[in-house]
Amino acid sequence: MNVSIFGGSQPKEGDTAYTEAYTLGRLLAERGHVVLTGGYIGTMEAVSRGANEAGGHVIGVTCTDIEAWRPVQPNRWIKEERRCKSLQERITALIEGCDAALALPGGPGTLTEVAMMWNLMIVESLHRRPLILVGDGWQSVFDQFFTSFSGYIPARQRELLSFAADVETAVTILETSQV
Repeated sequence: MNVSIFGGSQPKEGDTAYTEAYTLGRLLAERGHVVLTGGYIGTMEAVSRGANEAGGHVIGVTCTDIEAWRPVQPNRWIKEERRCKSLQERITALIEGCDAALALPGGPGTLTEVAMMWNLMIVESLHRRPLILVGDGWQSVFDQFFTSFSGYIPARQRELLSFAADVETAVTILETSQV
């Protein structure tokens, strides 16, 4: 499968979040999956590195908007770069280019990617595929969202999301998902 990974740019080598992302990349590559990331730093770098070092194919989806905003270049562990002009095009490429997606902890960009993919599946513009949110933070955020806005989110929409406590559990969920 082509598996997109969403996650924050803040983790650095040595951080627990970086190590978890590295492990996720390695686990996915060991199972023969192609990994797509945003192609830059933090979670994207760690996942790319883990997958690359395990012999996997890593696609970095990069964009001019990000590089104009922050002085950053694609990380050295991607094997194929898919270049986009805008951030919107980049998000679309990550979502449409995958058979499944996993979201690690992150900020507004990660939340945007999750919300966009989830909404596209809700309105059936995107065929249903696994969207697995990793970590207690996601479970907490969505528990609050579901409680506060329960009348707006029917069960069939909630069922489009899966939650995993850690990357090992996320890979197990992915491996047992119907695609």
